[in-house]
Amino acid sequence: MEKIVIIGANDFQNPLILKAKEMGFETHVFAWRDGAIGEKTADYFYPISIVEKEKILEICQKIHPIAIVSIASDLAAITVNFLSRNLHLPSNSERNVLISTNKYEMRKAFQRAGVSTPQFLGADNNSDMNEIVKMKLPVIVKPTDRSGSRGITKLESWEGLRSAISEAVENSFEKKAIVEEYLKGDEYSCECVSFNGEHHFLAITQKFTTGAPHFIETGHIEPSGLENEQIERVKKIVFAGLNALEITNGASHSEVKIDAEGNVHIIEIGGRMGGDCIGSDLVPLSTGYDFLKMVIYCAIGKSPELKRSKDTSVAVIRFIFTEDDYKNFCEIKKNYPEKIYRASDIKLEPEHKVIDSSSREGFYILKCDSREEAKRLAQL
Repeated sequence: MEKIVIIGANDFQNPLILKAKEMGFETHVFAWRDGAIGEKTADYFYPISIVEKEKILEICQKIHPIAIVSIASDLAAITVNFLSRNLHLPSNSERNVLISTNKYEMRKAFQRAGVSTPQFLGADNNSDMNEIVKMKLPVIVKPTDRSGSRGITKLESWEGLRSAISEAVENSFEKKAIVEEYLKGDEYSCECVSFNGEHHFLAITQKFTTGAPHFIETGHIEPSGLENEQIERVKKIVFAGLNALEITNGASHSEVKIDAEGNVHIIEIGGRMGGDCIGSDLVPLSTGYDFLKMVIYCAIGKSPELKRSKDTSVAVIRFIFTEDDYKNFCEIKKNYPEKIYRASDIKLEPEHKVIDSSSREGFYILKCDSREEAKRLAQL
């Protein structure tokens, strides 16, 4: 049986494990042992942190997998590319890993390629604040190399700049932050798959967040509700961004804002599926595309199948932040159980405070007949 290595084992990675098994592959999963579901669903589980690349490589050289895959994690994407290159399997370039997982390097790459990007500056705890305060307010301060809404602060004034930078640096692996111009507009993401440098558009997702100061995602809906003309503008700038970041193989998740004049601005692009179940669940539910299968095909060097199922619906994911959110989910279970596609374990802790995406209390995914119904049921 042909073997596939999967990096990561949490609830967001589990659909990939199940898809690989459904396709007839033997799954070898690497992740820190913390009770994640992939430990139970994988054929073989290795309790090794996903950042221990050399240790994982040593085992992979004995396993002889035909592909290395992961979804929804920048940190995992770094390890996937490292392993794939060393095992001579399909991958993006070594340079791509740096510029697609570091927000400061990403901004510089966009700038070099002529892709529209907001004003930005790199920063750390020793930075000269006099240079930064010349920027136009408001600004966003965030770590250069983290995802999941960790360490993000919006500043309307320069008061609190040092503490915002300090929080971002604390959440950064390389202990650096980026300060960038805040772009106004509605938030969306564009989900694509690329193979041998050719990009294929799959879907656009509308994003909902808590807003300032930390912008933690509360939910996502597909389809986005955008008109065809707006979708074409998003595709054009996203494809230019993918080229700038040298993303030639596999999934990508591009976050954009569309302002009141209809201009599209790239926030950032990840060389991976969208997290929050966007790629694994919302895309197939709303478009009929088997995105997980596409990712596996690209990883083994096979052109992705762009076939669509006719069974589609409006798909929405809603995250649990409060007891009221949970009560709403219970009401849906009672009155509209047929709408629930799947839900995570939901454990409400007394006085729990959600500070980033990883500290949300759980989620549920609904299949609806319209965007209006999806937003109403999910309270978005």
